Amino acid sequence: MARGSTLPAPRRGLRGAIAYRGGEGMLAWAFHRISGIAVSVFLTLHVVSIFMVGANPEFYDYIHLFYASVPGKVAEVLLGAALLYHALNGTRIVVMDLWPALTAYHRQLWRIVWITFFTLGLPGAYIILSRIWETAK
Repeated sequence: MARGSTLPAPRRGLRGAIAYRGGEGMLAWAFHRISGIAVSVFLTLHVVSIFMVGANPEFYDYIHLFYASVPGKVAEVLLGAALLYHALNGTRIVVMDLWPALTAYHRQLWRIVWITFFTLGLPGAYIILSRIWETAK
């Protein structure tokens, strides 16, 4: 560190301890981990529900009644969002790994991920959730 330069004073208290100090890269990392965990949880539940076909058919039918309900459709949209974000951000990471010069443009690439996410995700969410609104009529 250069002579005479000072570090900013550390933040004190709970607010300082949990304050977000990162940028787009840190958010991309956090969302990628959260979406990866969500996909892993879904895959585990999916394997368990398929196992229930032979182990407990009544419970299997109950699970599929949940999938057809409003909370089940909302969970399906959230799962689709997690899968889509995870795939798009993973592609961004691969692109930056294959062409390291593009890491200078990581913010722009992350914005492209979000533009693509909403462009593809909103119509998909509408299609899934429109079944809820049709049955409510």
